[in-house]
Amino acid sequence: MMEKLVRDGKVAVLVSPDFGAGWSTWNRGNYGNELIFDPVLAAYIDEGKIDEAKTYIAMRFPEVYDGGLDDVVVHWVPVGTAFRIHEYDGSERIEIKEDIDWIVA
Repeated sequence: MMEKLVRDGKVAVLVSPDFGAGWSTWNRGNYGNELIFDPVLAAYIDEGKIDEAKTYIAMRFPEVYDGGLDDVVVHWVPVGTAFRIHEYDGSERIEIKEDIDWIVA
């Protein structure tokens, strides 16, 4: 099971909302969902420790493209919530399953 940072019944999810490079979506091929949930990285980002985050990334995920790291933020999602990360031109946003108006054929 993948480790996650959990506080008050919510999981830290890392995304980069600014345009440019998508943090979690652009790196998913090499690392799956690890960069979305990594608890050490999430704690650094949540505490505003970007230099420590960069050092950690270089050691833990040496092949990662870190172009979106400066814009990464933590979104707190309730434990057990189904979601996806939608990306457009590097801008990522979380979409909660229950909030999406699905169309059925």
